Amino acid sequence: MAVDLTEIDALLFDLGGVVIDIDFSRVIDMWAQRSNTDPSEITSRFSMDEAYRRHEVGQIDGPAYFESLRASLAIDLSDRDFVDGWLEVHVGLIDGIQDVLALAARSWPLFGFTNSNPTHRNVAIVRFADVLRHFDRVFESFAIGLRKPEREAFEFVADSMGVPLGRILFFDDSPENVTGARDCGMPAVLVRSTDDIRSALGLTD
Repeated sequence: MAVDLTEIDALLFDLGGVVIDIDFSRVIDMWAQRSNTDPSEITSRFSMDEAYRRHEVGQIDGPAYFESLRASLAIDLSDRDFVDGWLEVHVGLIDGIQDVLALAARSWPLFGFTNSNPTHRNVAIVRFADVLRHFDRVFESFAIGLRKPEREAFEFVADSMGVPLGRILFFDDSPENVTGARDCGMPAVLVRSTDDIRSALGLTD
């Protein structure tokens, strides 16, 4: 998608998959190991169901969500076991993202927007503090009570940024979130690698 950068006042980045490399199979493997269950069985039972959504918008806490997982996954793990697995999702930083954000920050204010939960957030802000410093603010679904790709979520973020939807360029690795942003009038780029960000922003070292 070609974007007229002279019409852009701020940049908005998804975190997981764009800034932070994530791998949910690591979560499944940990839960499978702790419960002595085949990973394929847990994978087949897991879904981003209503409990998952409620957890990500702050309507239920971690222990309540883990209780729902005991039932839906048919595994009997402690809250500690669920947390240990849950935190395995973070692999590290996406290759090259530090340089991309540093370059982008020379021309635009940077913001983050992530569908997340307190458990992931509390670890991520420490482990990835060096890269998160590039952002003026990170909007977290559990804190604002709204998730991507809901229209209300994008409208809330834009209003909080003080920038019109049409003048924010959004980067996300989820086609659903990119479509949701565009439907709200926010220019958006589907990210498969940092090259997509560099190309959209015309960045050179």
